[in-house]
Amino acid sequence: MTVTRRHLTRDDLAPLARVATGRSLTAAERLRGGTRKGVYRLSLDDGTTVVAYVWSADEDYWDAGPADPRDPFSAGSGPEVFTAAHDRLVAAGVRTPRLLYADTTRDAVVVEDLRGGSLEEALERDPVAGRAALERFADELATLHAQEGPAFGKVGLVDNGGTSSAGSAVERVTEGALRDIERAAVRDTRIAVVRDEVEETVRRLAAAVRPRDRHTLVHGELGADHVLLDDRGRPALIDVEGLMYFDVEWEHVFLRIRLGPHYDALGVPDLDEDRMRLYRLALHLSLVAGPLRLLEGDFPNPEGMREIAEHNLVRVLELVGR
Repeated sequence: MTVTRRHLTRDDLAPLARVATGRSLTAAERLRGGTRKGVYRLSLDDGTTVVAYVWSADEDYWDAGPADPRDPFSAGSGPEVFTAAHDRLVAAGVRTPRLLYADTTRDAVVVEDLRGGSLEEALERDPVAGRAALERFADELATLHAQEGPAFGKVGLVDNGGTSSAGSAVERVTEGALRDIERAAVRDTRIAVVRDEVEETVRRLAAAVRPRDRHTLVHGELGADHVLLDDRGRPALIDVEGLMYFDVEWEHVFLRIRLGPHYDALGVPDLDEDRMRLYRLALHLSLVAGPLRLLEGDFPNPEGMREIAEHNLVRVLELVGR
């Protein structure tokens, strides 16, 4: 089925720029990378720039429908979710682009534009400078993970007294992994062939995890591409809508997968290895099932998604001894 998507133009974004900044909009550039929201750099008539995040059906390549706030892994969409995450990070002393304006009627927010590039780019461009930025990021990460919450779940839910739909973080990860096996198996025969083995492995790893009451503030999808540098070189977290109280091991598994050899600067002692083993397999499964699903739609970078799915599928097979 052909999907016609309409991205926003300068004329569309001019009223938002005016009310958010008091300035006239001279140009608007849609930035690459988003799968759930549109990200636009807005150039203003005084020579400055800001960034607009816009949530709409045209910007959401998942076409997932309404999000369930009680599910920690549901899509974090809209100004309310973003604002709750932004405010919690600011309260924790964690750098994130400054929120300038939120507009629920337009499903948009406007934030500070950080032009120092991403941590990912810094590591690729200059190993020495990149390492220094990585070490500053380690400090920011320690500040983030020093924060705890009374329960697990999205910050906007938990901080307002709500409870998540799953019984525990491990239970939610296990349920998600089993669903991802089912979704991946119908899209790739290699998963279908080993489906029973993978399901058995997930259940065995989950059974080994002991209960825990500690719930740490985590970003949830933290890779080097989700860290920007400000003009002083300080790292700032972006794409923060998934911010939640969860097991810190989830964050570290994600970081280890995404940063590869650079992860050594971020490792910490006393992580629960049973959780790490379960979450590692679950994340690889998610990074197979999700991209394979996107490939069935009109996502504009299919080769990149195909590479992600293939790399993680190989890792799943390795983890179950295939």
